[in-house]
Amino acid sequence: MKPVRWTVAAILGTVISVAALDQASAQSGGASWYGSGHRTANGERFNPNGMTAAHRSLPFGTRVRVENQRTGRSVVVRINDRGPFVRGRIIDLSRGSARALGMGGTTYVSLHVLD
Repeated sequence: MKPVRWTVAAILGTVISVAALDQASAQSGGASWYGSGHRTANGERFNPNGMTAAHRSLPFGTRVRVENQRTGRSVVVRINDRGPFVRGRIIDLSRGSARALGMGGTTYVSLHVLD
């Protein structure tokens, strides 16, 4: 396990702890997908077929490799929204990225933040 860095960075006027990046750099848990919405939390138009995702704490624009633990398939997504808001889930994928992973409703995934 990597040591946690406690420096603070300012991103888009919001102060976040880099510790949040370190903790999320190797997460695993439940994933779901969503396919409706007009705007994402960062203000861009939602593209249901895009390779994007929602995460509770990672900064917008972060690229994350998501691996389906059941099938071994993986995709790289960009964080552009906030969520999921369901206990036990760590990421909400757009419909396009969920299809690329070969998932139906929900599945167990691992996340790796890419530099």
